[in-house]
Amino acid sequence: MTADTLHLHIDRADGSLQRLIGLVERRGFHIDGMTLSDEGHGRRVELAVRGRDDGRCPHTLGRQIDKLFGVTRITPPAAAFHPEVAA
Repeated sequence: MTADTLHLHIDRADGSLQRLIGLVERRGFHIDGMTLSDEGHGRRVELAVRGRDDGRCPHTLGRQIDKLFGVTRITPPAAAFHPEVAA
């Protein structure tokens, strides 16, 4: 199973990153990689996730993340994350 990358913006509130990671793991996903960068009032997170089995859907995980307090999913421009697209 291949990893899917979720692009998120989280608040700087205490425990926000811990809540995000906990949700991902409780919903049956492995975290294969994570990039975290500061953006003034919040943080940008790129999270590579892979389901523990074929029955896990990353789109369902995204909807569950949307309900998490202080977390917003974002859709990046394709060229920003895939330099080969911009060429």
